[in-house]
Amino acid sequence: MIRSIRNIIITAALLASAMTAPAQAPGETMFLSGSHAMVRTNNAARYMLLPVEEKAEMCNLRVLADGEVVKTLNVRMAVDHIDYYVPLDLSLYKDKHVMLDIHSNGNNRNEGALREFACWKAITYSDTFDTANREHYRPAFHHTPPYGWMNDPNGMFYKDGEWHLFYQYNPYGSQWDNMHWRHSVSRDLVTWQDRGVALSPDGLGTVFSGSCVVDHDNTAGFGRGAIVAFYTSAGESQTQSLAYSTDGGQTFTKYAGNPIVTASVPDFRDPHVFRHEETGRWIMILAAGQEMNIYSSANLKDWTYESSFGHGYGCHDGVWECPDLMELPVSGTGEKKWVLLCNINPGGPFGGSATQYFTGTFDGHRFTCESAPEVTKWMDYGKDHYATVTFDNAPDGRRVAIGWMSNWQYANQLPTMQYRSANTIARDLGLFTDGGETYLSSTPSTEMTAARGKVLARRSSSRHRTFAAGDGAYEINVDFISSIRKPLTITLSNARGEKVVMTYDPAARTFSMDRTASGLTGFSDAFPVVTTAPVRGGQMRSLRLFVDRCSIEAFDGEGRMAMTNLVFPSEPYNTVTVSGGKAATTVYSELK
Repeated sequence: MIRSIRNIIITAALLASAMTAPAQAPGETMFLSGSHAMVRTNNAARYMLLPVEEKAEMCNLRVLADGEVVKTLNVRMAVDHIDYYVPLDLSLYKDKHVMLDIHSNGNNRNEGALREFACWKAITYSDTFDTANREHYRPAFHHTPPYGWMNDPNGMFYKDGEWHLFYQYNPYGSQWDNMHWRHSVSRDLVTWQDRGVALSPDGLGTVFSGSCVVDHDNTAGFGRGAIVAFYTSAGESQTQSLAYSTDGGQTFTKYAGNPIVTASVPDFRDPHVFRHEETGRWIMILAAGQEMNIYSSANLKDWTYESSFGHGYGCHDGVWECPDLMELPVSGTGEKKWVLLCNINPGGPFGGSATQYFTGTFDGHRFTCESAPEVTKWMDYGKDHYATVTFDNAPDGRRVAIGWMSNWQYANQLPTMQYRSANTIARDLGLFTDGGETYLSSTPSTEMTAARGKVLARRSSSRHRTFAAGDGAYEINVDFISSIRKPLTITLSNARGEKVVMTYDPAARTFSMDRTASGLTGFSDAFPVVTTAPVRGGQMRSLRLFVDRCSIEAFDGEGRMAMTNLVFPSEPYNTVTVSGGKAATTVYSELK
């Protein structure tokens, strides 16, 4: 089954690429050694379409314009067959002689002679590049890149009615490499418009994760309301850099004084910046090995080290990454507490990557955790929730979070080709207490309710209900009619026998999701799994499920539990079965 679907994806990708526009004549290819070739391009067209084979060894490419190196990138140039094409934009070097200097890292004994690679005869040129969806599993109401690889959400901010989302992006393949920031914009947190690449690698390195702030008071001197971006330059060492935008985030200028923060720490990255009104300073928190470093600044350029947090606290089974620090209200108390998000890989509760968090106080200089060091709290108990951070400048005091919906255990092997990875739906964050501890709540943002379409099915106490699943994108609301005394099971299934089984156990105060028979699972031994979450704060009274072609996100109706898991059914789940108790079930189509 996996092979047949893979062949369909490959064939569709090749046909779509071939239809982008009439191809221009190829350039000249010169073979200089068993691992070195040069291609003299035909840059009469805008794009040079590079053939990619994902299992091939990496090739290192240098783009030369009139003999000067203007770009370096890594591409898995096709050896035996072509999985898809990626575009190299030649219009950036108009009126110049452009040549590719290509070094293959493959072993000739394994891959064969360089001159026999399939890529050389398949390189084409076109004035357009087709990004129309060719993927069976591309979500309908989750953010995805138009093509290529995506991981961490970066630089999220709200301004003038628009939510801006940047993300880690590889334009030259659907696996991790060549990190850029690409930009998307939304007015409703559900439908997104692509704005293209925002930040590209430079001499300091590729562009790793970071954040953006709206500088309302011109503290940095770039202008009132300027967007200031902070990111990690990943070169020989990881350093922190700054870029700014005076047109609302559409274009950025890199700061001439980069890097702005350095340290002799191997894993030193992912700066998250916010305004701390009590001290009148900007705060930066970033990952430094197994700790989080905190810095302060008056002007966003010059930073003073304040403190570190993390030694001995929480889970340390992997690298700490992608922090966030925010103040949130505690439900029903009238008080507020600070929350430090800490994404970790590996070390998640069910293997691989996940988001842990800490609650406590922050005085502008130091974060103090209120829990015992051995206490570990997880934001989401699924396998596919990582790199979660929040939007700067969100309206009405909201804290809106979005994460990467994947897991590093298998992210590069997921059964898509045109693109890889999606983001989670947007979630509003809060705090609640249970048993003397304070916990983070995650509730689907109100925009998700506003996006609901028609009712596909409704039953007051249905135990078995088949509905028109359409393209497999819908929301299910489950309201428990009476007190649940024994385990209640909700099963989503299709005619092929593929299913996801979710169980709420009121005695154990747990919710679990079993995706071992959910559809395609054989691409990774780490994928078939049952994930289990604690349900805190009393009995669960309702459940919200967001199903979108390749994912299920489950939320307790009051936000006290969240679980995100990818699934790859061969056809949409169109049956919901409730057993073990009575529940009112409503199925809504998503996107009006």
